[in-house]
Amino acid sequence: MNTDALTQLVISALDDVKGQDITVLDVREQTDITDTMVVATGQSARQVKALAANVVESAKHAGEMPLGVEGEDEGAWVLVDLADVIVHVMLQEVRDQYDLESLWSISFNRSEEDITL
Repeated sequence: MNTDALTQLVISALDDVKGQDITVLDVREQTDITDTMVVATGQSARQVKALAANVVESAKHAGEMPLGVEGEDEGAWVLVDLADVIVHVMLQEVRDQYDLESLWSISFNRSEEDITL
């Protein structure tokens, strides 16, 4: 499944369980670890867990096995790694604290000569 189709699957899965403020970040220019990050808010730890579980279930149903799921026990921030798409489902206060949208919008344009070890 290509990245765009997987992103749409994730958005649909989050929307099905009433995920809020779903944001898609294209991070291809910032990192090699993934192409896209999807960030969504849940109203409670229980909803955060349900949102993430629905993403996992929808991905599996489409033949996409998650590489990992982190944070399910606590439910304040659950990360679902689908390789080309990484999904962050958070409580509002956690989302406000980490502000991933701002973090991943920072662009670094340094050459190797500028980096000193």
